[in-house]
Amino acid sequence: MLFFSGFGLKNEEELFDFWLEKNDFSIAGFSYGAIKAVEHCLNSKSRVDRLILLSPAFFNDKDSKYKRMQLMFYSKDKQAYTNNFLQNITNGSNVDLTPYLNSTNKEQLEELLYYSWSKEKLQTIASRGTTIEVILGGKDKIIDAKKTKEFFEDVATVYYIKDANHILQSSN
Repeated sequence: MLFFSGFGLKNEEELFDFWLEKNDFSIAGFSYGAIKAVEHCLNSKSRVDRLILLSPAFFNDKDSKYKRMQLMFYSKDKQAYTNNFLQNITNGSNVDLTPYLNSTNKEQLEELLYYSWSKEKLQTIASRGTTIEVILGGKDKIIDAKKTKEFFEDVATVYYIKDANHILQSSN
């Protein structure tokens, strides 16, 4: 299985073992990695049976002011921004992300914020016989899980875990 990591993370795949089907015909991505997974799937000539999008970084519902502010805060103090981000993705859980930390840059954050999710792209993937699954946490502090659910439910099977955070762990 091909797995794409979230913003500021690497090798966090094990956190999502419950949702993953590890075989040669599955692609998965977490958050920012969901963007990479979709684009890889679109451009791949290889067989893909299952595309798994774990808390996809969906910001289609945010205006440009919100996105500019995120980039400004990141540019002003990258470490503080990253610490706040990590705190928000683990919201209410005791998961230690330290072993999974990876460096970030402004271009990655910009790509994440400005990526335009397209139902047409997802329909193209589905038309090739790929099952698309989206897993969302109802207590996600990064994305608006309800708006994300509304966007994806026409083109994917959506699992909405009411008490889960962005890393799909139970939020106390």
